[in-house]
Amino acid sequence: MTSTVENDERLATGSGAIQRGTALVRSWKTPIGLGVFAVIGLILFVGARREGPMNFRLSEERDLFVLPLIVTAAWLAILLFAVVVAVGGWAVLTGRRTGDARRIRVGVVVLVIGLAFVALVAFSPSTATLDAFAVPLAVAIVLVVIAAASALAVRRSGRAPVWMPAVFAFLFLFAFLVWAGAGATIPVPGLLVGAVGLSAPLIFGALGGVISERVGVVNVAIEGQLLAGAFISALVASLAQNPYAGLVAAPIAGALVSVVLAAFSIKYFVDQVIVGVVLNVLVTGLTNFLFSQVLSADAPTLNSPPRFPRIPIPLLGDIPVIGPVLFRQTLIVYLMYIAVIAVWYALFKTRWGLRLRSVGEHPQAADTVGIDVNRTRFWNVTLAGAIAGLGGAYFTLGSVGAFNREMTAGAGFIALAAVIFGRWDPVRATFAALLFGFATNLQNTLSIIGSPVPSEFMLMLPYLVTIFAVAGLVGRVRGPAASGKAYIKS
Repeated sequence: MTSTVENDERLATGSGAIQRGTALVRSWKTPIGLGVFAVIGLILFVGARREGPMNFRLSEERDLFVLPLIVTAAWLAILLFAVVVAVGGWAVLTGRRTGDARRIRVGVVVLVIGLAFVALVAFSPSTATLDAFAVPLAVAIVLVVIAAASALAVRRSGRAPVWMPAVFAFLFLFAFLVWAGAGATIPVPGLLVGAVGLSAPLIFGALGGVISERVGVVNVAIEGQLLAGAFISALVASLAQNPYAGLVAAPIAGALVSVVLAAFSIKYFVDQVIVGVVLNVLVTGLTNFLFSQVLSADAPTLNSPPRFPRIPIPLLGDIPVIGPVLFRQTLIVYLMYIAVIAVWYALFKTRWGLRLRSVGEHPQAADTVGIDVNRTRFWNVTLAGAIAGLGGAYFTLGSVGAFNREMTAGAGFIALAAVIFGRWDPVRATFAALLFGFATNLQNTLSIIGSPVPSEFMLMLPYLVTIFAVAGLVGRVRGPAASGKAYIKS
């Protein structure tokens, strides 16, 4: 459904010509997805109109300097429509220069729509009321234009440019925030700070997943590794009354879970997915039992870990927006920054990374040059579990402050989705995890400001974003060739 093949019997005109003897594969997944969300935007922003200006607060009182509020007024809608007019004019001019009649017609339609809405917003007698829906309405029109442009791009060249879904997602999110927060003020630094914090365990889990799958083992047990790290870090930190002790214990717990995964999948050739699922169930049941029978019996002694304080970096931490988000974080988040850079560098710039990737792509070839495939897999899967376990420590030492039943709440599976969405690259997987963390914190923020969106939908938001991102935006991607396949030395 997502792609069709145009055979050599059909010849196109213009720049999208298909020469005889060739085939053009068109992927319509992006235009269809953008079109559906553009229609949803029109229905939501126009049909469910809300009143009241919405403000974005960009800085706090303790920042180095204070930025003014961004007020979503009619002038912003006029600016957005002016962009639409500019795009329409550009399409008409380029169409006349190249003799493309279709582009001229599209440009004229876009120009008429843009000019009409500029006049509507600029000369409306009730500007105060119009401000409540002018910006979302303007963005909705721009979204329709982007969706149409992506369809045209697919028709001509077979695929839409990468920037189109990125710009579309940003504008849709902006319009949704304006619509949902009408009459309120959204603290942008607080929204982003919470997003980075909630993304920390996802990023650690995704890094572990990238290492494990790059070496050829599907790590479905990320959820269990995060949960084990959270449990052990809370217990050890409570007993020692020292968060650093818990931080050291967490990766050990994650590594122990990975040792079981590696032993059964590499040595005994058990299906890797089945082992991962069983480990998740085992760790969940074991931590639930120990929580009810051990931790709850003496919570002040066994389940009251001290948390890491926020450590502001001088000067950098006082920059508006960027400072609170990146440089007023806990030690675990700073370790996360180091881990992302270290994993990326080691994976693509060192001999260790080359050996790891060769084992995951072509284990037979790696074996012929003297690399011990199963040993390399075993130790790297163990390392991946240790990194994921470090992410589990964030739940108890950086966020909540005490262990609760199943407190990871599926974070391991979202981290696994981030691995796929990031195409098995540590940096891309980090950005994917940040997206999911942002969606999680967004539902918290909108609930606080009194959004009209039902709370049940807001609870589903992070998981809906995960599904749409992986199913709708990833497309056809190829993971490591030998991932999930046991290697038997011949």
